[in-house]
Amino acid sequence: MKNSLSQILIFISLFLSLSTYGQDPIFTEYKVKEFSFQGHEAKIVFPNTGNTNRYWIWRARFWGHEPQVDKALLEKGFHVVYVDVSDLFGSKTAVDLWNDFYTFCTSEYGLHKKVVLEGMSRGGLIVYNWASQNTDKVFAIYADAPVCDIKSWPGGMFSGEGSPQAWKRCLEAYGLDADSIKDFDDIPINNSVKVAKAGIPVLHVYGDADVVVPFEENTALLAKNFKEAGGQIELIEKKGVGHHPHSLKNPSPIVDFIWQSVTYKE
Repeated sequence: MKNSLSQILIFISLFLSLSTYGQDPIFTEYKVKEFSFQGHEAKIVFPNTGNTNRYWIWRARFWGHEPQVDKALLEKGFHVVYVDVSDLFGSKTAVDLWNDFYTFCTSEYGLHKKVVLEGMSRGGLIVYNWASQNTDKVFAIYADAPVCDIKSWPGGMFSGEGSPQAWKRCLEAYGLDADSIKDFDDIPINNSVKVAKAGIPVLHVYGDADVVVPFEENTALLAKNFKEAGGQIELIEKKGVGHHPHSLKNPSPIVDFIWQSVTYKE
């Protein structure tokens, strides 16, 4: 009963929100629906020719930045979806909203019960925090220069640059302060173990000169825990590259990884 009421409230809020079909400046050759979901900007890009499996990729951050992977998947019949929770930094509030948005996407548009997650930068926080609680709903994770510990970014508590303004908002989102954050361990570096044990394949792309989200404080530590838990993680290093740009000029290695994850048969 509680779940049914929750779903009803989700659809009522959507009915009351404005939605439009427009021409996105990045995805000009596709139909794009733009709308507000529980007060957060949301978008869905529809493939010109959908596949029968209704595959989809869920982008967590930097809408339209380096869209070559998204466009390649659209050509394979994927939908591309997005809801902006960037200022929630992967907190419980963000995870709860993603739960609702997942229900909406699968119910309203009939998308596949499993999704590919795409987490750039701080998007790494929500993709891992959500996936660790929804391992049965995830095909694979593609993370690009991902934040794997809020103490690294925006906290800047180690060698990374950090962001004082974002750090203040992050602590508020998590209900933490300068003291309680010290022992806080509900982060992707640790949560990823559940993803690994569920057999979900993961790909990280990173620049070895990234001083904003340093490899050593984020991907390196996550990959160590992931492998020790028996998980499959692939790393692609970009020599001499900082935090930007994300992705790869030739997205084929990323696209191939994603395609293999959705078509894999035991």
